[in-house]
Order: sequence, then structure tokens, then C-alpha cells
Amino acid sequence: EDLDEVALIKILTEPKNALVKQYKRLFEMENVTLTFTDDALSAVAKKAITRKTGARGLRSILEGVLLETMFELPTYEGVEEVVVNAEVIEGKAQPLLIYSETKKKTADGAA
Repeated sequence: EDLDEVALIKILTEPKNALVKQYKRLFEMENVTLTFTDDALSAVAKKAITRKTGARGLRSILEGVLLETMFELPTYEGVEEVVVNAEVIEGKAQPLLIYSETKKKTADGAA
């Protein structure tokens, strides 16, 4: 039987090695917080259901959405948080980059 949206969201978030936790750790290595909105998690689950890939497809969906951001992350100065919402998962938007206030002030002061 196919997994439903709720089950897929649990798989994404709850196990010790859950994909969301893995990606958050990767971003933490760059001192950046990765945040998934609830609608983003729901969109990932829906996409996996639509593709009929179930839990196996979750990684490729997240990777497709985050790969470019992860690659560019070291070049982003002062980014402290990356927010992924449903629009990002659906390919309608880029992840939102939130810059730290202290870095902004420093940059403004130096300019």
C-alpha cells in the first residue's frame, strides 16, 4: 500500500537519520540554519506521491531543490538561515536567504 502524505512527512522528519535532519546538519557545517516550512514538507510528500516514488523519491526531491543552494552556500556572505517553502519545492521560487543583522550593519558601516 502506498504511503500517504502524513506518513511521508514523518519519514522526512522523525527518524534519527531523517532527510530533513541530514540536510540541516549539512547547512550547519556552513553555520547556516536550514528551515522547512510545514507547507514545504507537505509539498515534498505530495510530489513523491504524484511521482509514485514514495519514500524512495524523497531524497531526490530535496536534493533537486537544495543542490544549487548548497553549492553556492560558501559564497554567500552573512547568510544565517535558508528557508524552503512549498513554492521552492514546486519550482516556483528560490530558497529564501536570511542575512544576519550584524553582518548587514558591518557591511553598511564599511560602505
